[in-house]
Amino acid sequence: MGVPDLRALAGALRRWTACGPWTARLLCSHPMAGNVKTPSTVGSRHPSDRKARGGWPGGTRTWEDSEHQAKKLRGSEEEPRPRLPKRKIVLLVAYAGKGYHGMQRNVGSSQFKTIEDDLVSALVRSGCIPENHGEDMRKMSFQRCARTDKGVSAAGQVVSLKVWLIDDILEKINSHLPSHIRILGLKRVTGGFNSKNKCDARTYCYMLPTFAFAHKDRDVQDETYRLSPETLQRVNRLLACYKGTHNFHNFTSQKGPREPSAQRYILEMFCEEPFEREGLEFAVIKVKGQSFMMHQIRKMVGLVVAIVKGYAPESVLERSWGEEKVDVPKAPGLGLVLERVHFEKYNQRFGNDGLHEPLDWAQEEGKVAAFKEEHIYPTIVSTERDERSMAQWLSTLPVHDFSATALAAAGTGTKASSPQEGSGGDEDTD
Repeated sequence: MGVPDLRALAGALRRWTACGPWTARLLCSHPMAGNVKTPSTVGSRHPSDRKARGGWPGGTRTWEDSEHQAKKLRGSEEEPRPRLPKRKIVLLVAYAGKGYHGMQRNVGSSQFKTIEDDLVSALVRSGCIPENHGEDMRKMSFQRCARTDKGVSAAGQVVSLKVWLIDDILEKINSHLPSHIRILGLKRVTGGFNSKNKCDARTYCYMLPTFAFAHKDRDVQDETYRLSPETLQRVNRLLACYKGTHNFHNFTSQKGPREPSAQRYILEMFCEEPFEREGLEFAVIKVKGQSFMMHQIRKMVGLVVAIVKGYAPESVLERSWGEEKVDVPKAPGLGLVLERVHFEKYNQRFGNDGLHEPLDWAQEEGKVAAFKEEHIYPTIVSTERDERSMAQWLSTLPVHDFSATALAAAGTGTKASSPQEGSGGDEDTD
């Protein structure tokens, strides 16, 4: 092999020094690069090694530093802005449901406005969640305890989700909500918490004018009617019959008598002492159960009203839990309110672990009571006066046939559940 041209070698080195890291890499990979040799000095290391260690311009260190700097510049352009860590929380939500088509959001449908439409919008506008989380609620692990039905209100709904814990978070969310929807409390929970699956029981209340219990021979809307202690006692005796586990297939739709999910456990149900509002007497029925199917509570109330008024015999209660089909009337949705949700098992495990708070909302009880007095009860009273929803419904009771004993179809009489009607607590939609 011939002696290399020293002038060519010097020119290559000058070009190496002036070029960038990527050009230098190309020069090294050139076929001539392997044939270029530099004179060696006896008793010393290779000159390129010494020059690289000494920081010789154009040496290895300059090449590596330049390449590192280039990567750093490219990385700074692509690196996203730092974001706050997300945390799993629960929100205590209260709302007056009049004018809304229930709690659950119908993504892609603007025709029927829901509570979650306003709630998600407020979360995005307050800076708690990015905008794309509002479009796909699964990205923030959103879950509600109960899918309340059209017109149904809530004083103690609980939702779980992941958010950025910004300063003054409750004030900022509420500033973007209408006055009839309020966030009353916030608590940190475990990362895997799911408000629907971790809910042990739900308490609803149903507020109705007491003339609903007047005998059918009286005026359908007698504002002078007052509930007697004897009638209240009978109402409570009938409501207590619901306690325990029963087959409630007649108290919802799309449930056959032999479907396991039609079995529901009621812990308690009773009617409180009546009170007056704007010249009308009202009473509140409370029911606590593990879970409820769609329209179940309204039908439970409707059947007791029909019995007390004299349209149906008391024996219809027992028959309604059998396999035969029973015509059960459904009371109006106006008076139904989700009062409270319960997390006893979660509280036993995590409520006193020193890291998480128990989900009992004792400190928020004053806010809950104030919201009911300001938004929920006045809405029920004024709507009842203006629209006479209870009076109109009572006038339909005579058309129901409570003596019919049509048996369910042969076989199981089951019907496939719709996507909104799973099993267990999945159907808590009243």
